[in-house]
Amino acid sequence: MPMPPFLAQLRQKIGTDLLLLPTIVVIARDKDDRILFVHDRDSDSWTLPGGIIEPGESPASAAVREVWEETHVIATLTRIIGVIGGAGCETTYSNGDQIAWVATVFGARVEEGTPVADGMETKAARFLDTETARSMPLRADTRRFLDAERASGSGIYFQPTDWRPE
Repeated sequence: MPMPPFLAQLRQKIGTDLLLLPTIVVIARDKDDRILFVHDRDSDSWTLPGGIIEPGESPASAAVREVWEETHVIATLTRIIGVIGGAGCETTYSNGDQIAWVATVFGARVEEGTPVADGMETKAARFLDTETARSMPLRADTRRFLDAERASGSGIYFQPTDWRPE
């Protein structure tokens, strides 16, 4: 779904002004340990399945829903990889809408399905091995999410703080 109804209503009130939104991203791996990627229509680049958490929806439910909507693949969440936000987690869409986000990044295993693009948000969906993925034109935030997975090991990654009281 391109824009949830609650966000469309909010945009009618505030126009294209910057919004800070809670989001999810999913690093879903198949049985061969390849990662599920989507080719995003708006940015015209490769990224990971993800999107906005809707009102009343849990981050976990949003993660499973977004993977399904964008790829028609059913994923089972395995862990929280980390929480990413701040500089580099903002964009301006082609219609002028500005957003910034804080993403809960989930790890997942693909349970069933063959990746198929939804034709609205995504124009392609496929599994890529890590080496191939790193050579693709990935969005900068996607590289951050993959780096967080690598840095997290079996724990949870979070960006080191740069804030100190004055």
